[in-house]
Amino acid sequence: MSETPPKAQLADDEHLAVLGYEGQFDRSMSLWANFALGFTYLSPLVGVYSLFATALATGGPPSIFWILIVACGQMLVALVFGEVVSQYPIHGGIYPWARRLWGRRYAWLAAWVYIWAMIVTITAVAEFGAGFVTSLLGVELTPMSTLVTALGLLLLALAINFTGTKWLARIARIGLFAELIGVIGIGLFLLIFKRQHDFSVFFDTMGTAGDGSYVPVFLASALAGLFLFYGFEACGDVAEEVSDPARRIPRAMIMTIVVGAVSALFSFGGYVLAAPNLKEIVAGEEGDPIPAILEATLGTVGAKIFLVIAILAFISCVLSLQAAASRLLYSFARDGMLPGHRWLSKVSDRNKVPTNALIVACTVPALICVLIYFNEAILVPVTSFAILGIYLAFQMVVFASLRQRFMGWRPAGPFNLGGLGMIVNILALAYGLFAMYLLAKPGETGDFFADYVVLIGLAVVLGTGLVYLFVARPDRHSTAPSGDARAVADEIRRRTGQISVQ
Repeated sequence: MSETPPKAQLADDEHLAVLGYEGQFDRSMSLWANFALGFTYLSPLVGVYSLFATALATGGPPSIFWILIVACGQMLVALVFGEVVSQYPIHGGIYPWARRLWGRRYAWLAAWVYIWAMIVTITAVAEFGAGFVTSLLGVELTPMSTLVTALGLLLLALAINFTGTKWLARIARIGLFAELIGVIGIGLFLLIFKRQHDFSVFFDTMGTAGDGSYVPVFLASALAGLFLFYGFEACGDVAEEVSDPARRIPRAMIMTIVVGAVSALFSFGGYVLAAPNLKEIVAGEEGDPIPAILEATLGTVGAKIFLVIAILAFISCVLSLQAAASRLLYSFARDGMLPGHRWLSKVSDRNKVPTNALIVACTVPALICVLIYFNEAILVPVTSFAILGIYLAFQMVVFASLRQRFMGWRPAGPFNLGGLGMIVNILALAYGLFAMYLLAKPGETGDFFADYVVLIGLAVVLGTGLVYLFVARPDRHSTAPSGDARAVADEIRRRTGQISVQ
């Protein structure tokens, strides 16, 4: 992996001009703020808390190894994204990357899937966060209290986002601090002072395979990692608000994966080793074991302090998700690819944020929260497709990048993998297809809806998107450049005085 010398890099505004845009945002986000945004979106605290019981009940303690496997796989994807965003440091991430690497219709479909997955993720995080808030306040967790609290989290995030990028960065850094305390700090405390089991327990399947092979059981427990490692791409969603984005955003993505993996390992491992009733958790007799583990190891006061830390992490996670979704909507609308694109693409003169896109990124999740209030059973179905949708959108960019490489594209940003780019790209695609297979693989409960809910959800989103795409033809309303990866690379090399491509 190599980086071109600083003298061979375009200034931020000149780079943006080469891509066909004028700067409208304040570049007030530093490397650390950009990393904090991606990390709080990835949120290992939220991911581990949500999946701990399911992972152990499915695959036992060895399911922790999926954190390492998925982290390595997503690192490959992050490296590919790093090269792309280094050449295209513009708002929106997945959408503009897919458009510039392939074309408008291809990008429209990728963005359609991705934005619905993001909106559902915002909803799910707000819903899960409600449980922490009600627990801290001593309020009974009912459908009404969940709805009110979830809506409160959404509105709080909206209010902070309205204030501008500086406050977004500040709260993201607070969320980062809370995450690190909540996952690494508490994880280390449990490992060192409250350990109830030997480290060999991570090689003990504890009967989860029954009399059969452990391989299918281990594959089924892949959710322990697959649900954790996305969010790093959000670093690129706010590219036009980052100083020196072509160099800093790839670094922030890599940092998000590395720190996220370390955090998740300490957290998951600490809970396993400190669990006084590990056998019951693996047997599926304890649906929400982490509060009991914390109560037993930290005491009542310590558990309350953890709740405060967790709530800060959830607030920051909703904030980061909302910000990333609004920038994607803005990017989509700026190119005339959405109904109401002029309204959605407006940027506040005062705070330099896409306020109307932020309103949509808050309102749609709020409406889904209301639907969940009337029917709690739809929470799992509406969120189940989200992860597969995000992985699909990721792989559409990875595939488009590989296609361009075969057509002669050599990434021209300051972050460059050099000769390793093709190999990393191929491995990233292979990993992504494997991950999508694991996510889409039907269950074996015998209930058709329960077994195929992930595929049903994705089919609905893809189906409606394709109908709109071929009936309304939003791609015809846009004159934004597309499929220009090689031409832009040549222009960047020309402007930076590098050897011209013949």
